[in-house]
Amino acid sequence: MTLPIEDYAMIGDCRTAAIVGRNGSIDWFCVPRFDSAACFAALLGTKDNGHWLIAPAGKILSSRRQYRGESLILETFFTTRTGTARVIDFMPPGTPEPTIVRIVQAVKGHVDMRTELAIRFDYGVTIPWVSRRDTRTLTAVAGQHLLTFRTRAEVRGENMHSVADFTVRQASSYAFVLAYGESFKPVPLSIDAFIALDETESYWRKWAQICNVQGKWRNEVMRSLLTLKGLSYAPTGGIVAAVTTSLPEKIGGARNWDYRYCWLRDATFTLLAFLNAGYSEEASVWQQWLMRVIAGAPDQIQTIYSVIGEKRLEELELPLLPGYENSRPVRIGNAAHTQIQLDIYGELADVGAQALAGGLPPNPRGKELRAVIMDHLEKSWCLPDEGIWEIRGEPQHFVHSKVMTWVAFDRASRARDSAPQQRAHWRKVAGRIHKDICKKGLDPKHGCFVQSYGSEQMDASLLLLPLVGFLPISDPRIKATVREIEKRLIVNGLVQRYETHSGVDGLPPGEGAFMACSFWLADNYNLMGQRAKAMRLFGRLRSLANDVGLYAEEYDPLEKRMLGNFPQAFSHVALINTALNLMMREKPKRKATRHGRR
Repeated sequence: MTLPIEDYAMIGDCRTAAIVGRNGSIDWFCVPRFDSAACFAALLGTKDNGHWLIAPAGKILSSRRQYRGESLILETFFTTRTGTARVIDFMPPGTPEPTIVRIVQAVKGHVDMRTELAIRFDYGVTIPWVSRRDTRTLTAVAGQHLLTFRTRAEVRGENMHSVADFTVRQASSYAFVLAYGESFKPVPLSIDAFIALDETESYWRKWAQICNVQGKWRNEVMRSLLTLKGLSYAPTGGIVAAVTTSLPEKIGGARNWDYRYCWLRDATFTLLAFLNAGYSEEASVWQQWLMRVIAGAPDQIQTIYSVIGEKRLEELELPLLPGYENSRPVRIGNAAHTQIQLDIYGELADVGAQALAGGLPPNPRGKELRAVIMDHLEKSWCLPDEGIWEIRGEPQHFVHSKVMTWVAFDRASRARDSAPQQRAHWRKVAGRIHKDICKKGLDPKHGCFVQSYGSEQMDASLLLLPLVGFLPISDPRIKATVREIEKRLIVNGLVQRYETHSGVDGLPPGEGAFMACSFWLADNYNLMGQRAKAMRLFGRLRSLANDVGLYAEEYDPLEKRMLGNFPQAFSHVALINTALNLMMREKPKRKATRHGRR
């Protein structure tokens, strides 16, 4: 059976990543990019859809795992009756093409081990032709894809799997290397697994040393930064929202989306996380990716792009995959790329302001781009849209979307490189939007903001209003909004995005608590001066990470399990920024980590 989501971990090389189970099975791997077709898809089906297991052949008495120091090198320890074995899994960042290396060592005694390799290209469908090139090398070919498998273990074919049985003893080890290539090119050259391990450990150690965060939450912040780095696509600087597709927001439900793409909405949060931790190069590369992908007419700006900036992300269903715990459909691509989501213009404006405040060089075309975008937004801010949660129902006048259009004009009005007349006009438009929101987006009965104009529903995105500086945290309307969110969206101490039973999203109701929203509530408590509440909630959220410090998108507080795609960039970014906000209160010289008026 499929493992719980929290029983997985990620290894990656900043081009793609693999999802490794606590049981020693790699159940998800897409090559050569994050959004390429999977060659291991057992995560969304069965082992016959592709997986790579390395584990003890006999009964496992116990197991534990950890990342080696501040790296993405995963170590899994299996204890059996005869001894303890360690499986070291990693992906070297420096190889010509994505490569998985797995090293098996005996820590104590001896352990009989088994490996099972089932390569299934095209999301678990296509069985490749497997050929033996020499005593240590197999190749698997299907269409343009080639995987080369090298090991000194004696591999044999068994029921369309490549398997081997071997025994590890102290002072001995077995290495396995799986390298991707294209079938019409030469077979990838062999690499030394142990040299690759040393080089990979050195790479991550040097990268981690850049981090300027110290103190009691250094480990959690560093693990989240490493996860973000692992979700980045080095050739372009894009950062995917998650490694996976179609992990459900409700077990057995249809809320299953493909998150292997880059969201503009994550821009400011991500930029701030990198900048405030000392990673100015990553922040700069991310901003450059952002500026490249939005090139063109402002009405053609999308909320989602591929890691190389592709716009067409056609959404398809894969009926041959049964889905994680029978959660159908399995989807690839994401139809949200065609939606109108007005909040992204606010993110674009704010990321520019935050980049300049953080010391990054100004965009050469920033002034020109700003004028064009503001002109477009002045005509379109009053339109309904699909909003931050990318609803599949009818467009609404979402309050969060309107607030972010206010952010766009507010930040533009502060841009010193724009003409005074332009700035004055944008300030006037910002004021008009502000009044419109305060008039139409407020519930007069409860004195709080609501999900959309004319609605009585609550939405956790409203927690961002004080964080972006729309109103101060002391404003009675903000306080009332937080109180209503506490009453209506909190389940067992965690925050849900919105009331799904309302039907606003056009989908069947039900999902878990949203991790990022829960961190936003902690930020609100912190701004309110309710530090004890902020610390309690932050402590609860830290405890929900899995054993190697990773978060999915959501958490089911009743079933006590993770939900949604994994690992989720938005959850990790939220942890970093909340940790830094709380630390800022202790050390006032630290910069704030989210928008606010300047």
